Amino acid sequence: MDNQTILGKLDPEVLDRMATRRDALRGAGSLGLGLALASVPLGLAALAKSAFAQGIPAAVVSVLNFALVLEELEAEFYVRGVAAAGLIPATDRTIFTTIRDHEVAHVQFLRDALGGQAVAKPTFDFTAGGAFSPFTDYAQFRALAQAFEDTGVRAYKGQAPDLLVAPAILRAALTIHSVEARHASEVRRLNGNFQSMEPQQGWITLNDRGVVPAAAQAVYDGEENVTQAGINVATLPGAAGTLSAEAASEAFDEPLTRAQVLAIVDPFVVEPLS
Repeated sequence: MDNQTILGKLDPEVLDRMATRRDALRGAGSLGLGLALASVPLGLAALAKSAFAQGIPAAVVSVLNFALVLEELEAEFYVRGVAAAGLIPATDRTIFTTIRDHEVAHVQFLRDALGGQAVAKPTFDFTAGGAFSPFTDYAQFRALAQAFEDTGVRAYKGQAPDLLVAPAILRAALTIHSVEARHASEVRRLNGNFQSMEPQQGWITLNDRGVVPAAAQAVYDGEENVTQAGINVATLPGAAGTLSAEAASEAFDEPLTRAQVLAIVDPFVVEPLS
């Protein structure tokens, strides 16, 4: 099974666009990218397996395989980062070791739930074709971690509607989604601002990418939206008067479509493991 077969199971409609985007992102030195609990509750795992035993729509299997590839990417990134000698300082090591364990648990849960329907694990290139060196440069490692986590939060949100037909699976996915959000906030605060050394907030203002390089702007595009369910939140009264666009954007987090996520992570996905 080649890389296009794996990604084709996730969303065939975007494959033709991905090769071009991969070349463009790598040529620009893309940060590119991409998607818990210390362990997923056993009760949720049992519910998910029961749902599969009863048969669930192919669309739900596709969503879970999409999530699986993102979780595999994150898990391997942190496994390799924690194992890299001298990369993570002692003050931050517990944080990334804990996140690693969460991501590994997510992978194990999704593979267990999918069983024989799970896609093969791809091979990942965290240099994005030589543009980065995250396992020798701690600043790059943290920037990639932030971009991966922020992508994962928006990716889970974007797929939730397709899981409404499988409530047990949706419930399990939401337990992962909220922990990915905690990861994102923790990493964002840990990062601070590499240029000014000022603290960085845990939430996203407008479409500000923070410390993440410009090539990864797609991770944050759309976050500037201030209209929710037809209501312009920026016109609502706040505690100190009418909300600003900045405050309105911070109060709501936007989803990413599957095509958007796949375009973001594609530079980091190469061939599947043999």
